[in-house]
Amino acid sequence: MKTVEVTTLDIPELNIYQSFRENAFSKDGSFVADSPKVIKLLIEAGVEIKSIFATQRYFDENASWLEAYDVPVAYVAPKAVLEQVVGHRLHHNIMMHAIRPDETPLDALDEQIIMLDEISNSDNVGAIARSAAALGVNSYLLPTHGPHPYARRAVRISMGHIGKLHYHRYSDIKETLKALKQLGYRIFAAEVTPDSTPLSQVKIPQKWVLLMGHEQLGISEDILALCDEVVTIEMEPEIKSFNVAIAASIMMYQFKKGAFSV
Repeated sequence: MKTVEVTTLDIPELNIYQSFRENAFSKDGSFVADSPKVIKLLIEAGVEIKSIFATQRYFDENASWLEAYDVPVAYVAPKAVLEQVVGHRLHHNIMMHAIRPDETPLDALDEQIIMLDEISNSDNVGAIARSAAALGVNSYLLPTHGPHPYARRAVRISMGHIGKLHYHRYSDIKETLKALKQLGYRIFAAEVTPDSTPLSQVKIPQKWVLLMGHEQLGISEDILALCDEVVTIEMEPEIKSFNVAIAASIMMYQFKKGAFSV
């Protein structure tokens, strides 16, 4: 492990740690993660490390553990230097620059998939990833025009559990839904419609996709028409909806623990 002592952020190699826009990472397919727990989970999941930027104390406390992994460069700086990373609340003064894992081909995803349509908030992308990992829904399907699951904020909100999931990004939702049906999946849309099935009554097949809609707009009629069944969470009449990440968590739990129809 090459060690570089740092006394200022004014060196080109550290610019990436001060970047928060997605386009800063799209060229080389990399990402930045923060906090010891998140970074430990991601490293143990097998991400390719480009560098770690941390205090001497972090490296001293984790030296034996890090020996098992390939860390090309370790940037070591005083706490005061790391705290100069503007607009970001550091967690225990440790950051990592790494390569995003390769996407999994559509036909190699698991039998149970959580799928997003038009989600625009990185927090929700990360929160859904964390719930999916906790509940054993190990495949994540997302649109290319939405937040990347390895976007900095999404990784942090997932608490690093995105590293446990297979993920695939699609460009055309209609073609993707048709392809999933051909692969034998039953497509369930999470939406409130006059003929939607209450979640407590849904019959769960072995292979399923749960499609979550946009935070405000939900799922459009033309997309609903391509799904096999619409499912809704029973709630009090005066309440219109849950936050999408909470709704996804409730539904994934029921889909994993409910009775299988086949």
